[in-house]
Amino acid sequence: MTQPRHPDPPPLETNDVLVSAVGAVAFAVAFVVLLIVPLDPDQHWWRWVCVTGFAMGLFGCWYIPRLHRGRAAAAERHAAAKKAEQVDQA
Repeated sequence: MTQPRHPDPPPLETNDVLVSAVGAVAFAVAFVVLLIVPLDPDQHWWRWVCVTGFAMGLFGCWYIPRLHRGRAAAAERHAAAKKAEQVDQA
């Protein structure tokens, strides 16, 4: 007999912009290290990995607040529509 499944815990609240910024800084540090360390000619693509990671981290810092605002606005619209629907039914 199987045990009943426990409900999933609620998601943790995190500071997503901070996580994105830390990732961008980590890629920037890695890029500087790769500029200092001599690389074989066929290994220069690692620098572009760092540049791309840094750019994506900056994009995340720009985009995440807009994403959260959009989700909050959508939740408010949904709640208002649900409330209006309940008023119409009454």
